[in-house]
Amino acid sequence: MIPGDLKYTEDHEWIRQEGNAITVGISDFAQDQMTDIVFVELPETGRKVTAGEAIVVLESVKSVADVYAPTNGTVTEVNSALEAHPEYINESPYDKGWIFKMEASGEIMVKFLDAEGYQAFIDTQ
Repeated sequence: MIPGDLKYTEDHEWIRQEGNAITVGISDFAQDQMTDIVFVELPETGRKVTAGEAIVVLESVKSVADVYAPTNGTVTEVNSALEAHPEYINESPYDKGWIFKMEASGEIMVKFLDAEGYQAFIDTQ
């Protein structure tokens, strides 16, 4: 399941961009690879981040993974429901399982993949 209206990174994050407002989560492929997510360490609202910076930690019964800022900017909102319900990422990675929102500052420099490009990328994994 790879929604066509989103962009993706090679780190398996999905990005929904509306102007400078960006919502970030992890792809269905990524949550499936991690298995049951049991803990999410969210960034603080107002935190300034740099593209490629690890700003979220996800722990599953199988592994620990970072989620990276897709661009320079400021965290504007976090999905605090994940603190009590980290399983939302497994159950609904593109809806209830979104992780954080940010306001991009400056030009977005990260190369994003479209759904077709992301499918081709994960086919090589």
